[in-house]
Amino acid sequence: MPRPVWSGTLSFGLLNVPVSLMSGERNTDIHFRMLDARDKARIRYERVNADTGEEVPWKDIVRAFEYDKGNYVVIEREDIEAAAPESHDAVEIEAFIPRDAIGPRHYEKPYVLVPAKKAEKGYVLLRETLARTQRIGVARVVIRTREHLAAVIPEGDALVLVLLRYPQELVSPGEYHIPEGKPDDYRITAREMKMAEQLIESMSEDWRPDDYRDEFRERLQQVIAERMKQPGSTVSHDDSEEAEPEGAATNVVDFMALLQKSLAAQTRTPAKKVAEKAAGKATKRASQEDDDKRQPSEKRAPAKREPAKRAPTKRAPAKRAPGKKQATAKSRRA
Repeated sequence: MPRPVWSGTLSFGLLNVPVSLMSGERNTDIHFRMLDARDKARIRYERVNADTGEEVPWKDIVRAFEYDKGNYVVIEREDIEAAAPESHDAVEIEAFIPRDAIGPRHYEKPYVLVPAKKAEKGYVLLRETLARTQRIGVARVVIRTREHLAAVIPEGDALVLVLLRYPQELVSPGEYHIPEGKPDDYRITAREMKMAEQLIESMSEDWRPDDYRDEFRERLQQVIAERMKQPGSTVSHDDSEEAEPEGAATNVVDFMALLQKSLAAQTRTPAKKVAEKAAGKATKRASQEDDDKRQPSEKRAPAKREPAKRAPTKRAPAKRAPGKKQATAKSRRA
């Protein structure tokens, strides 16, 4: 069973229902990795200082907000904590509205509310009441570090929670050139309108979501499977060597996503290890170069002194040896 996003309470009025917030969607996208066309090596992205070109480890990265073009203000962790919502792990329903009151553009991401053990009664009570009154709950919920607006909607035997977009996040259709006025203003005849209605009626049917599939994804999977059968079309890499941080393949990073990674992930990344290893090698090379510079002078100094010490000892025996032999020869003759 998947792990819950969090476990907390669903509250409305004085009633609190223990629930778990579970993901309501499954990512089925086909993801691609980029390789170097020349040797099929993986492309790795690094966090690089724009001025020096050097890689920056996570521990040296701070968060900043660009309040004007090229101007930034650094935001500390304490600032984020001060702005964070006080209530966590709770779905707090603030109002009940008609089910069709929210336009489709507001709906964003679905979750499923699952009741805890022995909490079924309150869960079913809210579900059935919403279904009978044709209403939905408008709530606030904190997911990770951000507070979201959400709708609690009965769907079959479940209560689903759908994140809503705030009005400030929507673009009004009025900002675009949309044709206004009546059909007569565009010379639409009654016969054309009647034929359009007949066409729509002939194509009308019940909504059966299982009849629709991602056909592009299925065709692409088939292409990948056939490609894998071709000789020389596959390449293997050891994934343990490096692991890219999530979202590293883009220069545009959502501000809240960056905060989540910076606050939650305090461990060193492989890219950092590579940088430290490179720095270690550079230090080792610099130390070796210093040793190499010092060694020639150290070796030449003894080389100059040793011949000076050995020279007298070698020449002295050479001069004394003939004298001894001559003295011995004279004594023998005598």
